[in-house]
Parts: sequence; structure tokens; C-alpha cells
Amino acid sequence: VQLQASGGGLVQAGGSLRLSCAASARTSVTYAMGWFRQGPGKEREFVAAIRWSGGMTYYADSVKDRFTISRDNGNDTVYLQMNMLKPEDTAVYYCGASRFWGTQTTNIGRYDYWGQGTQVTVSS
Repeated sequence: VQLQASGGGLVQAGGSLRLSCAASARTSVTYAMGWFRQGPGKEREFVAAIRWSGGMTYYADSVKDRFTISRDNGNDTVYLQMNMLKPEDTAVYYCGASRFWGTQTTNIGRYDYWGQGTQVTVSS
């Protein structure tokens, strides 16, 4: 499975960005897609995840009510709509694909495939 992330950029605090992650294979191989991020000097952390079938979602508390993950099954693409961005959201954002769905979907170790990162910078 190959993943292609895009949509990062520079935005002012309070602004919005939408990230996209296109997958080369979907339900035949993976059950879920997730977004993680890695800020300067920090470990990679979970942001949001969505199940291909049914669209169930998980969110990190830090982004709940500001970010929305969605999927387009027809195009094997997952999106992350990020609103009310804050400087602390600055990070490289990575999309991942998992052959697992459950409460451990927030765990980075459950992801089998990764795309390249896309930089998101939020200025104050």
C-alpha cells in the first residue's frame, strides 16, 4: 500500500487547512486510516483515525471539535479538515494505514503503512 499525503502549508492562527491522503489500496488490505503528527523535538502522536467501512472515528482530545477526518471510498482518499488552528498544531503530519480497527487504533504500532509527511506551520 502506498500513501501520498498533501495539503500542508503555512497558515495564521485561527485559520484552516485540509490535508489529503491518497491510498493505492483500501478495503482489500486495510481497515482504517489515521493521521499522526510530529512536532519539533517531540514524538509522533495520534491525531485522528477513520474506519473505511462505516466511517467510525477516533480523535485526540487536543484536536476534538477543531479537526474532522473523513473518507472518500470511491477515490481511496482520506481527508483531515483542520479548523481553528493553533501554533501548537505546528508539526509534520503523517498518514498511516492499518489492518486493524479497535480501541488500539490510536496506537502508532497498529499502523502498517506510512506516507511521507506534510508540513503544517501555524504562525501566531
